[in-house]
Amino acid sequence: MVPPQVADALDADRVGPHPSYIEIARPYVFQHTITASLAAAGVSEAKDDSIRLQGVTWIDGVRKYMQLPVKTYDTACVYYHKFRLLHPDSNGYIDAAAAALFAACKIEDTLKKSKEILCAAYNMKMSPAEQLTPDDPLFENHSKTIIGLERLMLEASGFDFRNRYPQDFLIKFAKRYDTDKMTVGKTAYNISLDMYRTFAPLKQATTTMALACVELAGRLHEKNVREIETGKEYELFSSSREEVMETLLDLLDLYTHHRPSTIVGQSHSLETFIAIRITLNQEASANSYPRFTRAPVPKDDELVNGAKATNGTKSSKAKEATPATSPRDEIMQDTTSPTTGASKPGLKEGTVRFMLDPQRAKAEQETVAEYFKVEEEEYEVEIEKERRRP
Repeated sequence: MVPPQVADALDADRVGPHPSYIEIARPYVFQHTITASLAAAGVSEAKDDSIRLQGVTWIDGVRKYMQLPVKTYDTACVYYHKFRLLHPDSNGYIDAAAAALFAACKIEDTLKKSKEILCAAYNMKMSPAEQLTPDDPLFENHSKTIIGLERLMLEASGFDFRNRYPQDFLIKFAKRYDTDKMTVGKTAYNISLDMYRTFAPLKQATTTMALACVELAGRLHEKNVREIETGKEYELFSSSREEVMETLLDLLDLYTHHRPSTIVGQSHSLETFIAIRITLNQEASANSYPRFTRAPVPKDDELVNGAKATNGTKSSKAKEATPATSPRDEIMQDTTSPTTGASKPGLKEGTVRFMLDPQRAKAEQETVAEYFKVEEEEYEVEIEKERRRP
């Protein structure tokens, strides 16, 4: 028999099944979130640029060797960027890039085995006589690592398979504004491929990326597309000049600092990109465009020498961001309920569920929270004290 006192204590701790943890898919990841994730992981800007460029270059080289479509390349790069925001130092850029390409091949219905991807990357560097087949034992252990990373890759993306392909809109805009096919059109298409070496695809809509590529290509060939530069039709395409300007500056950052690692950068001089950037900076200053359009407004305690931080960045006195981990890693460390925050003995792990609709997730959390409310009542009890005898 269990003593009555122990049984009552156990019943008090049993509050029913864990309500689970909900992860809401984020189709867009803005600059302040990207900056906070990299800062929390202790990754410097130079190191992040190097790993990001190496990973995307690896994906681009392998998909060309395997003759995969551009849509698979777009999806793989987005998954690679999202994965690195949560696991910046995991395994290395080759494993992360291979896992991203492996997952993208499944999503875009261009199925390739993990061994085929690794074999293609190996054969790229070898002569025809030294090339291997996917069944070679050399790829066995590495293939298992790629398959293991696939789950983390899908978790990092929130199981959100709504991907964006700016190349479709880019071709339509090039025809709409009657640009030259062999100069502006071809350059704009190559710029759309270089754009995935930046974080712009995570932040911007499809039409915004396509407009920015066409405008930059026109400026490079001195055939400016006035309809895009003036922004007459931005509202029609659900975009704005601020968002297009941010994408243009992201691209110019890439071409200014990492020109040899790009496709278009090698065809134009550094002075050309600097001249275009000066023109765009003048336009941004004249119209008071922020560097990052979706940046949060700094609070009163986030001031730098009495002035608010500019360009969408927070001051160094702001609170440090918490380390970015996968949802499963957070659960293994957190033993509290997501609704009450109260400790639940024996509940060391909960179920993670991914949702696409934030309204549905919010409504479910509010409903579940009703069952985890701690209601307390206060009673006043009069106790008669015994009088001491004289």
